Amino acid sequence: MNKAMNRYDADARPAADERHDVVVVGAGAAGLNAALLLGRARRKVVVIDAGQPRNAPAAHMHGFLSRDGLPPATLLELGRAEITRYGVRLVRGRVEDIDHGFSVRLEGGPVLEARRVLVATGLRDELPDIPGVRERWGKDVLHCPYCHGYEVGDQPLAVLGTHPGAVHQALLLRQWSDDVLFLPHTLDLTAEDRERLEGRGLRIVEGKIDHLVVEGGRLRGIELADGRVLPRTAAFLFPRTVAHDELLTRLGCVKDDTGWITTDRTGRTSVAGVWAAGNVIDPRAQVVTAAGMGSAAAFAINADLVDEDVRHAVEQYRASAAASR
Repeated sequence: MNKAMNRYDADARPAADERHDVVVVGAGAAGLNAALLLGRARRKVVVIDAGQPRNAPAAHMHGFLSRDGLPPATLLELGRAEITRYGVRLVRGRVEDIDHGFSVRLEGGPVLEARRVLVATGLRDELPDIPGVRERWGKDVLHCPYCHGYEVGDQPLAVLGTHPGAVHQALLLRQWSDDVLFLPHTLDLTAEDRERLEGRGLRIVEGKIDHLVVEGGRLRGIELADGRVLPRTAAFLFPRTVAHDELLTRLGCVKDDTGWITTDRTGRTSVAGVWAAGNVIDPRAQVVTAAGMGSAAAFAINADLVDEDVRHAVEQYRASAAASR
């Protein structure tokens, strides 16, 4: 067992009278950064980690000041080490349910009681059923130009038309390379789409994609159904993103017209005492963005707890004053 794993509690079952100020569900950048601030605020916090970060396939992450190029797993190891210094508990497990009294039930039985809950469970990327895509995902089959465009700059690139968002992705990617092919695959392009792509200097290659050509552990090209092979060293696609928002949905959190949980600027949901942060509410959030969202949520949660603490203190003060008369 490595050092990072030793930070997890062997037994997540609390004592009978134990109640946490905050249970954070999810241990990515959003959840860990929230836990860091709450731990520093001397709150009693437990973080539940299912151990399935979205960016696990990627070797490096980018765009995070002072952490640019760091492996995602290393960031999480550093984060876990930091929060445990402030007394935050880390529990490996998956949350089965949260009731409206904030009893957080883990698969296997343990129940954690909380005053507030932050859900930072992220999302999953659903990939198209094209042979080779899953094998190379996060390596040389990529999604975010801001995350990976610099590393493949000036190379022969392709954008796979597996999602309507691929058109914008291709227009954006042109900043990093002069040699970008757009493969509509099964995507119906409008006349405006074609004009924009061609005007931007991208070449449109018609034909259904059969598979990715992978040799020597690297992407070498894209073979179409008619047998043509297009030599490429990296490909981009726009996956279908599905939020891990089941816990929030069961709690009754309101969603917007596109199906995503709505929150205010701090991550506060429509259900009192429940916050959400990171990719579970924003599919576009990069690692640094998710960390900031966790920070904003932590500030708001602590302020909400302080308000509650003050109300209780005033009630006790008044009761004590009345009893002494």
